[in-house]
Amino acid sequence: MKPDRWHGVPTRLRPLVEPSSRRGFFRTAGGLLITGSVLAACDSDGPERAGRWLAYAEKKNEGLERALFQHTAIGSAPASVQSAKGEFPSYFVSDTAPVWDDAASGVWRVEVKGLVARPLSLSLDDLRRMPLVTQRVPHFCVEGWTAVAEFTGVRVSSIAAAAGAKPDAAYVDFASFDDGYHESWDRESAEHPQALIVIAKDGAPLSPAYGAPARVHAPVKLGYKNTKYLTTLTYLPERNGGYWSDKGYEWYGGT
Repeated sequence: MKPDRWHGVPTRLRPLVEPSSRRGFFRTAGGLLITGSVLAACDSDGPERAGRWLAYAEKKNEGLERALFQHTAIGSAPASVQSAKGEFPSYFVSDTAPVWDDAASGVWRVEVKGLVARPLSLSLDDLRRMPLVTQRVPHFCVEGWTAVAEFTGVRVSSIAAAAGAKPDAAYVDFASFDDGYHESWDRESAEHPQALIVIAKDGAPLSPAYGAPARVHAPVKLGYKNTKYLTTLTYLPERNGGYWSDKGYEWYGGT
């Protein structure tokens, strides 16, 4: 389901923090240029030509976002901005919040596979024993709201190193038990220092509403790219799609 733009979102979260003005300016300008080209294509040649222009537009916009991406840039929320806490909106694609059932499925683990030298199967305890990072950062939703929370987890780059992700693994797919939800990322974004496999939010273990037992989160990607209810990281030579990406949302989804 596609969430309503402001449904259930408190006024003070609309929005709290905006992405970098420089990046936002270039993305907006690039989007306007590409959009104009697409509109020009929607003439008597019909939807086939428009479809080609849309594919071209996505490729050009992604190229612009990749060019603006700064792997060393660290985002944070201003101290003056209040954390959303329990007002942080929660979304999932199942009819109700997914809950891992140990009795039916065994103890939860996240599998790390694909183009890796050492496939991993990590429990929550395994993740807790790895170096943990806590960061207070904004979460940017494609619907327009922004909320701040404190996330604690293991860097995806640390997991990639432990698994021995191979040089030709240019992408990683994050899959979940939320009705088949998944989204793939470029390897560079996945290894940003603030890209985490999160196990706690605001000092407490994740609740089912926010993706328990573990989820992906990074302020460098829009919310729909941050897979909740995580079960698998698969390292790939080529990118695949994703739940929302396959429905027409931008694949790169950078902020």
